[in-house]
Amino acid sequence: MKQSVGKIAIEGKHIVKDFRLGAATTKVLKDISLQVAQGEFVSIMGPSGSGKSTLLYILGGLDVPTSGQVLLNGTDISHFGDDKMSRIRRRNIGFVFQFYNLIPNLNVEENIMLPLLLDGKRMGNYKKQLEQILEVVGLSARRKHTPRELSGGQQQRVAIARALIGNPEILFADEPTGNLDSKTGAEIMGLLREINRTCGQTIIMVTHSPEAAKSSERVITVRDGIIA
Repeated sequence: MKQSVGKIAIEGKHIVKDFRLGAATTKVLKDISLQVAQGEFVSIMGPSGSGKSTLLYILGGLDVPTSGQVLLNGTDISHFGDDKMSRIRRRNIGFVFQFYNLIPNLNVEENIMLPLLLDGKRMGNYKKQLEQILEVVGLSARRKHTPRELSGGQQQRVAIARALIGNPEILFADEPTGNLDSKTGAEIMGLLREINRTCGQTIIMVTHSPEAAKSSERVITVRDGIIA
């Protein structure tokens, strides 16, 4: 059953991101503040170069802000060390990318379970959860197939299942339909919408597609490094 929306899952406070090349400084994000509630499905949109993906990576701990804070359940994670941040990403955050990032020589269920293995978890303790997630993403019959034996849409379903296996507080998705045809992309967005509605999974997604953004409850538009 979906959780009630209200509690703040993640908050960005006065996020600034500069990139320096020699003596030149490019201001990518310019004092961005935002909140995402627990159980909310939010899309971040904007033109190429607007800073939307940079914002997603900072919120997800893949990049650090030049200044400002990222509060995950009230704890500032924006300048955690590599080891501590890696643990946060394995246990509290799930990521889905445009190009799937699957391990070619691992089968579906091995790719899904990989984050737990890296975190030192016992695979036997997660058999029931694996079965449930395979059912949710519609890949129970493909569990022993390798990525090369799957379509693009099926590979993205594996990537979504892998991101969810650790029961993350927030699922971050960076252009999850960007490498798919429109029909398959619509199916992936339907899956994300269903996961959000039935499981209460908080989702923050970057997309350039207005059609994909329709699946979310709220759209944040970033333009020239600020929220428009």
